[in-house]
Amino acid sequence: MGAQVRFEDRAWQVTGLADGRVYLVAGDGATACVLAARLVAAPGFAVVDAPAAQPVTPVLWEAVPLEAQERALAWLRHIREVETGLPGGPGSGTPRPEYNPRAFTLAQREAAKARELAGLGWARVSRATVQRMRLVYGRQGLWGLVDKRHLRGPSPTGRTDERVVAAVLEALRRCRGRKKTTIRQVIELTERIVADTQGPHQVRLPARSSLYRLVKALADPAEPPGSAARTATAGGRAGGPPAALRPAERVQVATARLPVGAVGEDGTPVVVAVTAALDQASGCVLAAVLHPEQDGPVELSVLLAEMAVPRPLRPGWPALLEQAHAGGPARRLMSLPDRIEATASRPAAVPETLVLDRGPVSPRRT
Repeated sequence: MGAQVRFEDRAWQVTGLADGRVYLVAGDGATACVLAARLVAAPGFAVVDAPAAQPVTPVLWEAVPLEAQERALAWLRHIREVETGLPGGPGSGTPRPEYNPRAFTLAQREAAKARELAGLGWARVSRATVQRMRLVYGRQGLWGLVDKRHLRGPSPTGRTDERVVAAVLEALRRCRGRKKTTIRQVIELTERIVADTQGPHQVRLPARSSLYRLVKALADPAEPPGSAARTATAGGRAGGPPAALRPAERVQVATARLPVGAVGEDGTPVVVAVTAALDQASGCVLAAVLHPEQDGPVELSVLLAEMAVPRPLRPGWPALLEQAHAGGPARRLMSLPDRIEATASRPAAVPETLVLDRGPVSPRRT
């Protein structure tokens, strides 16, 4: 593709290969289609020893219509002639007088090329057009000479700010698998995401009606807002909630009795239990509180504080930790600095949904 060949005493450029046929274009715009077997066996056939076109990703090039490919390769020859004096590049012949770099400046050669192309019937070609095509070729190679109008298709986002589009996609991701989510809630979450990531009033949001259409266009048709997630990480029981897809999206709170002996502050034996918060998406224990087993409900405020507030940020915690270590045994599994570092590195998590088991746990005061 893009090779310079000589066939029937003319110079051609290969613009396409399909079904054993070779598509050619000449410098004056003439085109030809020849069987590959006949081309290589023709008298005088030769591959001209000249630089080929700059490479283009094959997938992108194949998506370009043949007419646009021929036009881009024709532009390539004309630009080479303007820059070097020869359509095939340096060493491919003798330059025509009006394109001789030694006799004319680059601007004069661009103007000469514009007059030549206008004489060949190329519409709306001026010196500025030739200069623009030459510069874009220098930046992007052959791909820059392709008329991108042949590649444009309808865009679901139109001219919407890409930051708003990214926020809508993030909002859809966060709401994925929630059966009661509405498009209005997705839009409100999008507005908060834009404000959090870009700053208040830094991005102009479209009208609510436009955002509604944008959410409908970007949502997966198989998983519109309000539908259950189809890519659950684990199978759930029929009619149950969809699986959590991100950390802290759904946190399971459960209480279990521990088969260990303990003595209360008054010296009497007590039965102890542990209330733990388990992240369903990652399987990590976010917090655990040890307490005496009781008939009444267990407050969740301490459990939420364990999850949401890192220990180093709690008032007086470093001093309490040092005091606890000072009165302990001489040998510990972890030193005080190591324990502080390990505790500080534990991430905080603010649960979006708490799922309580049927044990004695109540969300009172939360």
